[in-house]
Amino acid sequence: MDSVDRQILDLLRTNARMPVSEIARRVGLSGAPVSRRIERLEADGVIQGYVALVSEAAVGELDAFTEIRLTGDTDTREIEEIARQVPEVQQYYTIAGDPDALVRFRVRNVEHLQQVVNAIRRTGIVAGTKTLIVMSTWDRTRTLD
Repeated sequence: MDSVDRQILDLLRTNARMPVSEIARRVGLSGAPVSRRIERLEADGVIQGYVALVSEAAVGELDAFTEIRLTGDTDTREIEEIARQVPEVQQYYTIAGDPDALVRFRVRNVEHLQQVVNAIRRTGIVAGTKTLIVMSTWDRTRTLD
């Protein structure tokens, strides 16, 4: 991976629907080599997919993060397996220090959030949680031109 590949990735992170011709113009190449580079990045698993960015506020949903502290010598893979089975979990991170894990949920409302967090707390491997509701967001990689 060279600096041109990184430039291409940065452009795709900003707008995955950017035409190859525009990417080529911005990185100083013609369209064919840029297309080949993108295909290679996809084949190598660097680019794992493309997504639509949705305004959660416009859909009427909210995002929240929950810090999870596990009991005793619980292996973090146990909570990961639980997280994979909960459809409201959008992302799961194991982290160094206290807490043990961080989960990002997408839910309909606060009541729904409470139900989901309570279900995870009842698994028997969670010693404690702290939930933070997202008020607003900004993401450097998701700022469209």
